[in-house]
Amino acid sequence: MQSENPLVADFVKMANAAAGTFAGMTREAREGARERMKEALGGLDFVSREEFDAVKDMASKAREQAEALAERVAALEAKLSK
Repeated sequence: MQSENPLVADFVKMANAAAGTFAGMTREAREGARERMKEALGGLDFVSREEFDAVKDMASKAREQAEALAERVAALEAKLSK
């Protein structure tokens, strides 16, 4: 038979309670840090990757169109100068 020492049992209970308290404190600290980061970053304007890629594609197409128009204008100016 195994005899249980009341002092050891109390120590084990206290250690378990401390571990639970520590885990709760860690969880609360993590959640608090997340909230502070959300608040700090909330005022910043971030765009999603899809939005960025869409605007990038639009800019590329606009650049190509501008180059094509510049070539047409140059050709028309050359035609007018003759």
